[in-house]
Amino acid sequence: MIRNFTLFIVLLLSSATLYAQQARQTPKREFRGVWIATVQNIDWPSKPKPGVDSETQKQELLEILDAHQRTGINAIMLQVRPSTDALYESEREQWSRFLTGKQGLAPEPFYDPLAFAVQEAHKRGMELHAWINPYRATTSLVDSLTSPDHITRTQPDWFFAYGDKKYFNPGLPEVKAYLVDVITDVVRNYDIDGIHFDDYFYPYPGTTPLPDSVTFQLHGQGFANIEDWRRNNVDELIKTLSERIHGEKKHVKFGISPFGIWRNKAQDPNGSESNGLSGYSALYADARKWVQEGWIDYINPQLYFPFGYAPAPYEKLLDWWAANSFGKHVYIGHGAYRATEDREGWRDRQQLPNQVRYLRENPNVQGSVYFSSKSLTNNLGGFRDSLQHDFYRYPALQPTMPWLGASKPAKPLNLREDKFLFFRHWKKAKLKWDYPDQEADVYGYVIYRFAENEPIDLEQPKRIIKISFDHTLSEFHDETAERGKSYQYVVTSIDRLKNESAPSNFFRIRLR
Repeated sequence: MIRNFTLFIVLLLSSATLYAQQARQTPKREFRGVWIATVQNIDWPSKPKPGVDSETQKQELLEILDAHQRTGINAIMLQVRPSTDALYESEREQWSRFLTGKQGLAPEPFYDPLAFAVQEAHKRGMELHAWINPYRATTSLVDSLTSPDHITRTQPDWFFAYGDKKYFNPGLPEVKAYLVDVITDVVRNYDIDGIHFDDYFYPYPGTTPLPDSVTFQLHGQGFANIEDWRRNNVDELIKTLSERIHGEKKHVKFGISPFGIWRNKAQDPNGSESNGLSGYSALYADARKWVQEGWIDYINPQLYFPFGYAPAPYEKLLDWWAANSFGKHVYIGHGAYRATEDREGWRDRQQLPNQVRYLRENPNVQGSVYFSSKSLTNNLGGFRDSLQHDFYRYPALQPTMPWLGASKPAKPLNLREDKFLFFRHWKKAKLKWDYPDQEADVYGYVIYRFAENEPIDLEQPKRIIKISFDHTLSEFHDETAERGKSYQYVVTSIDRLKNESAPSNFFRIRLR
């Protein structure tokens, strides 16, 4: 009995030590994103049908955002242009059939899904990145699914069919100009935090050649082969978009989520220790170049592979992308949908948790993005529980991007207790502060709470009790404070890029 009790104590202490170590490792700044896919109504909205109106769709999205907020997610990648259509009000493109059931049909009662999503994400301290598929024009070759006014009908020479879909022809100068204008409209008209592309550039290879040889003959001067020309077509779009996005709004981030392998080492000495399909050769996506040239602010490789997987080992690929970050951010794309697969590596329910642990050990990796929303909200393999109660149990600010702006905003002034005693029996701890002198630099606030005699350490995420993106906020009611205890409070300001100010004065409150 004594021996068993001793063993129990040892295990308990070991668990407590591990918990404390993990708590120390929880970063104050980390990108915690999730993809909300709208194509084919994968995540949202529910497939349009009679009785599913705008209010139902809005309520569905609120429930999704609330669930992700509880999980600790702080960034939403919302697919707003799945196939040359729009889940936002656009003068250039048609309303998406995934929103209303018929391409070109506006939501009824009318609302703008992107504007609504941005507003609601920001209320919850989440960034909203507009996820756009640049080249995919249709998800089917069935004519009845495409509006007569769709651009594939009005400008048919801009497109080619491949497999069961239509795509913009990236080699046409007028295509690049059109896409830049479409995406610039989104940046200009919406209060988004980022523009986000996934891995779809030229289509994944099929059994037939791409039908763009004539375009190469017309526009391929100066290129010895069609493959280099295709890569240059994509490069030009990325470079031009980077200039336009940051020219419109410097704080809007431009990020891309490429296929997990750039090139294999057998193909290029700069490549990774892998031997699978490469985005460079198959999709004509030179993602390493985009980061190296500084055209994008973050790279989000889709590492939907387990540790030790020979064609594409998670650990080798993560290390490669981290070593090729060139000072920009790396967010790892995780295949949360694979959490319950009965396949090599995925039978281990610790696969995804261990992937998060591994990336946190690399200083050149700043976070994660999960595919996709339903995989988290459905808690596949219990992974959402792992995030909510372990890895993301404390809030995190999004990482800063000094190349976009590094100045600190002005700090809040005169932090104090609100002495208003009306409805005092509801009162616990109510703070007030004054706006900083340079209010224009302030986007929101971070509120910290410490125990009475605890040292003030603003690098402890467990002491953050509120992250707000509301620059007009000037008071906070701490509902979780306990009577009979004393607390110390500190407030800081954040700007749009999440740069944090110096702290306000420290203020102590004792609750009676």
